[in-house]
Amino acid sequence: MSGAPARLAVRAACVSLAAAVGLTAVKFQAWFLTGSQAVFSDALESIVNIVAAALLIVGLTYAARPADRDHPFGHGKLEFFAAAFEGGLIFFAALAILWQAIKALVLGPEVERLGVGIVLTFAAGLGNGVLGWWLVRFGRRHRSAAIEADGQHVLSDFWTSAGAVVGLGLVWLTGWPWIDPVAAILTAVLLLSTGWRVVRRAAGGLLDEEDPELLREVVGVLATRVGGGVIRVHHLRAIRAGHFRHLSAHLVVPEFWTVERAHDLAEELAGHVVREMPGEGDVTFHTDPCERSYCRMCDLEACSVRRASFTALEPLTVEEAVQPDEESHSTGSGSLA
Repeated sequence: MSGAPARLAVRAACVSLAAAVGLTAVKFQAWFLTGSQAVFSDALESIVNIVAAALLIVGLTYAARPADRDHPFGHGKLEFFAAAFEGGLIFFAALAILWQAIKALVLGPEVERLGVGIVLTFAAGLGNGVLGWWLVRFGRRHRSAAIEADGQHVLSDFWTSAGAVVGLGLVWLTGWPWIDPVAAILTAVLLLSTGWRVVRRAAGGLLDEEDPELLREVVGVLATRVGGGVIRVHHLRAIRAGHFRHLSAHLVVPEFWTVERAHDLAEELAGHVVREMPGEGDVTFHTDPCERSYCRMCDLEACSVRRASFTALEPLTVEEAVQPDEESHSTGSGSLA
C-alpha cells in the first residue's frame, strides 16, 4: 500500500488507537466498581487493542514503503505479520481471562454495584461495535489485511462486552454470583476462536495461499477481453502483498503474430487489468503460440493457419485459468509493473 491509500490506512489505525485508549479506561473503571471477572476479561482484552493498534500504525507505515532492491516486491507483506501478531495477542488475552475466571469460580466470586457496571460496559461495548464494523469495512474496501484484522479484533471486544453485560444482568436478576466467571469463561472461548482465525488467515497470506476471491476478480476482468487475438489465458497466479497484488499468467495468441505484436497485446491487456481492478498491482503475461485445438474458439478472421471453423467464444473460468501449461511455448512476453 502506498500513497493516499497508505495514509488513509494509517489514519484508520490512529482512530483505532485513540478509541482503544478511551474505551479501555471506561472498562477498567467498570471493573474497579464491580469486581466482575466478566468485566475484567473485557478490560484485559481492550489492553490488547491498544498494543495492537500501536503496532498496526508502525506496521502500516513500514508496509507503505515502495519496492527497493532488497525488497523487489515491496514491503506489503508486513501487514500479514501485523495481523498474525494481533491474532496471537487475542489468543494470549483469552488464556489470561480463562485462568482468572476459573480461579474466581473456584475461590468464590464477589460482584457489587451491578447497575453502574452494566451501563459503563454496555456503552464501551457499543463503541467497540461501531468502531470494529467501520474498521472491517475499511480494510475490505482498501484491501488491507492488517486493518481488517484489527477490525475483527475490535468486534471480538464488542462480544466480550456483550457477554459481560449479559453475565452481570443475570447475576443481578438471579443473585447467583457464579454466573459472572462462567460468562468470562465463555468469553475466553470465543476469543480463542477469534485469535485462531486471525492467525490462520494471516499465515495464509504469508505463505501465498490461493486467494479464491482475488482469482475470481482477475478472471472476471480477463473474461471480458477474450477474443480478437486473446485466445485463452492459463497458468494464472495471483497473490497479495498487503494492499498490493502481483499477477502473472500465460496468454495464448495467434502463432503467426510477430513478437512485437504479441508483446503490445500483452502490455495493453496488463494495463486493462490494472485499471479495472481496485487498488494497486502489477501484471506480467508470458505469451504462448496457439495450437490447432483452439481453432473452434478463436474468432480471429485473418488467420492463415486455421484448421477448423470458428464456433463460439468459450467463457473463461477460474478452473481453466489456473491450469498450468501442458507444454512450454514462448514467443515473448509483455508486462506492466
